[in-house]
Amino acid sequence: MLEDPTGLERTWADAPGALGWLRSVDHKAIGRRYLATASVMFLFAGALAATMRLQLSRPENPFIGPDLYDQIFATHGTTMMFLFAVPVMQGFGIYFVPLMVGARAIAFPRLVAFSYWMYLGGCIFLYLSLFLNTGPDVGWFSYPPLSEQLFSPTKRPDVWAQMITWTEVASLAVAVSIITTAFKMRAPGMALNRVPIFVWAQVVTSFMVIFAMPAVMMASTALILDRLVSTHFFDVDRGGDALLFQHLFWFFGHPEVYIIFIPGTGIVSTIVSTFSRRAMVGYLPVVLSLVSTAFIGFGLWVHHMFATGVPQLGASFFTAASIMIAIPTGAQFFCWIATMWSGRVELKSPMLWLLGFFWVFLIGGLTGVMLASVPLNVQLHDTFFVVAHFHYVLIGGAVFPLVAAIYYWYPKLVGRMMSERLAAWAFGLFFVGFNVTFFPMHLLGLHGMPRRVYTYLPQTGWGPLNLLASSGALLMAAGVLTLMADAVRARRVGALAGDDPWNAGTLEWATASPPPNSNFIEPPTVGSLDPLWEDPPDQPVVVGLRSDARDVLVTHVLDTEPDHRTVFPDPSIWPLATAIATSAMFAGSIFTSWAVVYGSIPMFIAMVGWFWPKSPDEGGTQPWPIEHRTLPLPNEAPQGAMP
Repeated sequence: MLEDPTGLERTWADAPGALGWLRSVDHKAIGRRYLATASVMFLFAGALAATMRLQLSRPENPFIGPDLYDQIFATHGTTMMFLFAVPVMQGFGIYFVPLMVGARAIAFPRLVAFSYWMYLGGCIFLYLSLFLNTGPDVGWFSYPPLSEQLFSPTKRPDVWAQMITWTEVASLAVAVSIITTAFKMRAPGMALNRVPIFVWAQVVTSFMVIFAMPAVMMASTALILDRLVSTHFFDVDRGGDALLFQHLFWFFGHPEVYIIFIPGTGIVSTIVSTFSRRAMVGYLPVVLSLVSTAFIGFGLWVHHMFATGVPQLGASFFTAASIMIAIPTGAQFFCWIATMWSGRVELKSPMLWLLGFFWVFLIGGLTGVMLASVPLNVQLHDTFFVVAHFHYVLIGGAVFPLVAAIYYWYPKLVGRMMSERLAAWAFGLFFVGFNVTFFPMHLLGLHGMPRRVYTYLPQTGWGPLNLLASSGALLMAAGVLTLMADAVRARRVGALAGDDPWNAGTLEWATASPPPNSNFIEPPTVGSLDPLWEDPPDQPVVVGLRSDARDVLVTHVLDTEPDHRTVFPDPSIWPLATAIATSAMFAGSIFTSWAVVYGSIPMFIAMVGWFWPKSPDEGGTQPWPIEHRTLPLPNEAPQGAMP
């Protein structure tokens, strides 16, 4: 039990009860909410996927009709891409980036709280629409002209288009907060060459979010304007361009793959280093690989559009970019292998899931290189081969590292250990089930089975492979249920973890498990890349921050010398109120454009409350004394406290 003689923990604590829960701006609480909500979305999407597999398990199956199948198909893809994969990775970033850089809080905490309520609003809106038989039915991509008013006169495409706005507003808010935290709130001594790779991955991903997601917001907004106020952005009969939507969508859509995948590689680098018992081999190449993957990822969106008749010369450049992006990922693979080869690998549960990641993602990457070829891409376009490819990439590149991260950081989140035996069972069931489900889809695609069909004829011969794939889905479900049961069991009766059960080297393990309200009773300083392994026990700490206010230290971007102190905002109900007002405006706008006018009034009131001027004791900045700005490194000055 932590002692609190100065009242620091009371200062950073949330108020008790439901109102305190709703007002919280603690990044740990918000991160847990993101992770919990995204997990629920994963279960919902998995249930929809199981329903589709049941429908396709035999030819001419009367289980569900085409209309419901279209809604299930579109909602499954939309959930996995927009409501699970990106938010769950950002949830880990919200929780762990401040801890890994030695900060007491995340930058713009009220903005992060607002982002969660917006994300939750998008989740509720989508599934409430599905239950009311108005779920999206034009795929997770909603291509015009199918999604235009002439061919889809219901509100279903409007639900998809507006849900995009909800989730992208939330993602952009989180991205801004993570970048600011990583650049301006690092512990003194954590220069750029000492930033943990997971933090680099979150920063690179956040920049990708900022540059990519406005494109899909523009596409969805233009689509809903076409449908509701009779603009003609994509209406070919009135001078619009249907392919413009695809360009805007895929300019976001392919970077979206790396927005999901890059945090996964940061998780892999972190866990490989910890369980190889050595620092990451090739730290600089790994970081540069993350950055180059982000840059190249914006230059190959047209490989999703080879079948639309793009000029062959232009297609050749996108083919080259699609192949070239495998190079930085390959560099990371070799760095991971070198780290394990030169270390002493401990095969604990997180490493077990990473071994599955290496196998599954490698297959997905190889089939991706195949699909980068224009002739083969055109032949296999819209077949089950593509379905198999992107599930190997997304589940291999995101879900396997994600589950590894759950086992790795569960002790930090909860303070207890999950079971190694149950982890092996969960991994075995999920790994075998995944390959049994999706590998046959390569063969189905090569045999000509198109995607997005709700049934097929017996004469096609696709029945046995579809039945095999559906059987594998049962094993995957058993693996997920085993994981969930273990998490629930461990929270109640799991072995106590201690502060650093894995003997890891990064800074989040330098505090209690779970962390205290203020993250660090004494904010740390850093003298190496893996401070818990390499820094001396008497490494300086930061003192001089107030304990009666939410005082945090802001540092310089490059050398992290202290810059100034600032007081962070207290818990507030206004982020929730603003999110409710914004959500009401978004929902109403698909029925009448006047909702934008009238909905702006409560939004304005909520934002006035949010930004109402504070008293001097509640905010503001104070300069750090100039004589104490230089960090006394261990080999240059006596050890002591950082003033």
